Amino acid sequence: MVVADMGSSEDRNGVVEKAIADMGGLDYLVLNHIGYTPFQMWDGDVNHTRWLMEVNFLSYIHLATKALPYLAKSRGSVIVLSSLTGKIATPYTTSYGASKFALDGFFSSLRHELGMKGIPVSITLCILGLIDTQSAMEKVKDKISMPAYPAHDAALAVVSAGASRIEEMYYPWYVRPLCFFREWFPQSRAWVMQRSYQYKPEETVASL
Repeated sequence: MVVADMGSSEDRNGVVEKAIADMGGLDYLVLNHIGYTPFQMWDGDVNHTRWLMEVNFLSYIHLATKALPYLAKSRGSVIVLSSLTGKIATPYTTSYGASKFALDGFFSSLRHELGMKGIPVSITLCILGLIDTQSAMEKVKDKISMPAYPAHDAALAVVSAGASRIEEMYYPWYVRPLCFFREWFPQSRAWVMQRSYQYKPEETVASL
C-alpha cells in the first residue's frame, strides 16, 4: 500500500513507480479517488475548485499518462470512476460536477486517440448514481430524494465493466435513462432535477 497526496505531482509519480516495482507491470489502472467537497450551493470559493480539479481531474490524467506504456504492453485497461453529475448538471455539486464533466471529456477523447494509434488499451468510464457509502449519505441527508444503492453491488459492476472492456457503464439502473432524458427532454430537465432536491431558502442567504 502507498499513502499519497493526489494533489501532489511528486506523490503521484511515486504511486505508479511503486506499483511497477512491486508487480512488474500493470493490467488495470482503476482511478477512484476524490477530494472532499461540501454538498452545498456555490459559495464563490474558487481556490477550493482549483484544488478539487487538481485532485479529481488532473491527477487522473497524470496517473493514466504514467501508466499507459505499461498498460499498452499488457493490453490493459483504464477504469475511470465518474458520476451522474459528470453527465447531468445537478444542484449542490458545482465544483465536483465540473471535475467529473472534465473526466468524461478527456478520457472519451483519449479513447479515440488510442484507437487511431492502434494502442490496445481500453478505457471504461463508470457513471455512478447515489451509492450508500457513509460519506455520501452524510452529505446528501435532507437534501436529496433519490434512492441510494449498495456500494458492494456498485463495486461488482465496476469490476465487471472493466473486465469486459466496455466504454461506459451505468449503475444503478436509473442512471442510463436519466442520461437519455437529458438529451430527449431538455425543456423538462431543469424542472425534474430541481424537484429531486430539498432546498431551504436560508441556504442561499448563508452562502452569499
